[in-house]
Amino acid sequence: IAIGAAVTLTDAYEALVEERPQLKTFANRFAGLPVRNSGTLGGNVANGSPIGDSMPLLIALGAHVVLLSERGHRDMPLEQFYTGYRKNVLAPDEVVGWIKIPRPVEGELLRAYKVSKRYDDDISAVCLVINARIEGGVVRAIGIGAGGVAATPARAMQTEDLLLGKAWTRDAVREASKSLRAEFKPISDMRASAAYRSEVLGNLLQRFWLESQGMKQINLES
Repeated sequence: IAIGAAVTLTDAYEALVEERPQLKTFANRFAGLPVRNSGTLGGNVANGSPIGDSMPLLIALGAHVVLLSERGHRDMPLEQFYTGYRKNVLAPDEVVGWIKIPRPVEGELLRAYKVSKRYDDDISAVCLVINARIEGGVVRAIGIGAGGVAATPARAMQTEDLLLGKAWTRDAVREASKSLRAEFKPISDMRASAAYRSEVLGNLLQRFWLESQGMKQINLES
């Protein structure tokens, strides 16, 4: 799916939810209705806030960002777009043109977790999105996007590498949870302490495993 940078967040998430209905709650918790109706996906991506909720989702889905200028265009994985706190690779004559998101594949297991002080209309303390394909009890593909735990929206590449090709077992997930807690160096601020953020990262990965095993009654919706 190619979503133009000026598409509103409401319309962008509507397109994503159409193919991935499990994102509906996550989309509804993004800011408030006026913000979703006026803000754009391209603005959220280009702003590059480490606590912006779109980027962890897009990173986990393997999204690419396309940069445009009179010289032509550049296409890159979204996690390569950011170079530091609110810094990116945009040249002075470039703009964000659109974002490309791969379509769902059969067997895809996707969960987007937003942890905040208020359930509705609040900024994330931690955002974690996991997109995995598990076949025959083995992790065949995985993408993990994280927000609120680094200077930029980030991809948990070390933890992905640890899980890829491994049996999808409780022990493997416990080891990966330790890896995920250690992969980033979050800061303490008004929303959460660094220790809390690190702990929650690992806990959310374990929650993802429990949900993959069929457990349903471990979220606020139910």
